[in-house]
Amino acid sequence: MASLLRVPLDFPAVDSSSSSSSSSEFSYRFSETRKIGGSLLNLGRVNAARLRIRLSIEEKHISIRKVSKDHIQLPREHTENERHVRSDPFKELEFRFRDFKQQNYVENLGHYQNLAEGQSPKFMVIACADSRVCPSNILGFQPGEAFTVRNVANLVPPFQHGGSETSAALEFAVNSLEVANILVVGHSRCGGIQALMRMKDDSDSSFIKDWVSVGKSARLSTKAAAGNLSFEAQCRHCEKESVNGSLLNLLTYPWIEKRVSEGALSLHGGYYDFINCSFEKWTLVYREGLEGGSKYAIKNRSLWS
Repeated sequence: MASLLRVPLDFPAVDSSSSSSSSSEFSYRFSETRKIGGSLLNLGRVNAARLRIRLSIEEKHISIRKVSKDHIQLPREHTENERHVRSDPFKELEFRFRDFKQQNYVENLGHYQNLAEGQSPKFMVIACADSRVCPSNILGFQPGEAFTVRNVANLVPPFQHGGSETSAALEFAVNSLEVANILVVGHSRCGGIQALMRMKDDSDSSFIKDWVSVGKSARLSTKAAAGNLSFEAQCRHCEKESVNGSLLNLLTYPWIEKRVSEGALSLHGGYYDFINCSFEKWTLVYREGLEGGSKYAIKNRSLWS
């Protein structure tokens, strides 16, 4: 895919001024009130609520450690409650939900009432199911902003692959919600990509093998371009290569190709490196008569770090 797109996969870092300007479509100013879906969402209060949750959790954990260290004898009822909280992970979720309701939902009631009537997100995001890669957390998407589907290795099967959860989500997002942007997000140390790179053609079939085989072309081009590198380096190469492969697969869907050709839909790639907390973003250009006779090119490459 790298040769097809005629761009290097290891994108160079850019200075802060160029990064800021080229990535303005994804920039957020969390200290302000922003209008989403026809209503105002107080982002300052949203982030304050998140901070309160984190501080409350940290305070509770510090309190538990302090009690253990100082050997303070707690009432039997209190220690039983602490034991119950630790043994039941849903107690923590209950706490978080109640805090969300009081500090986020109630504070932005008008916004959530509008969302109850319908959604009009600007983005569709295709991301990995990996628990370390949460698009809403990493990119700050608020309710109503991004229609999201997550699968193993953030793969997009080609149209010819037939029905799948991902293709159904694409159909709904593009034809019904009419999103303006599709963003495919890859990430570092992806277990799905490692499975793809370790895959043996003659090995027994499995759900994982059948699914990651969608990215087989990225595996082949990675072996050709980086086969002399370490396995870890090959996986990193393939993690980005598979994103480009998914962008090209998106264009095999007739209704996606049509909207991209009309300028109503843009296709973007992203790569989240959680080792050093950086994010690479690029946009796929698709039209006839590009340099070298290709129909594909990359623009607006930027590195956020």
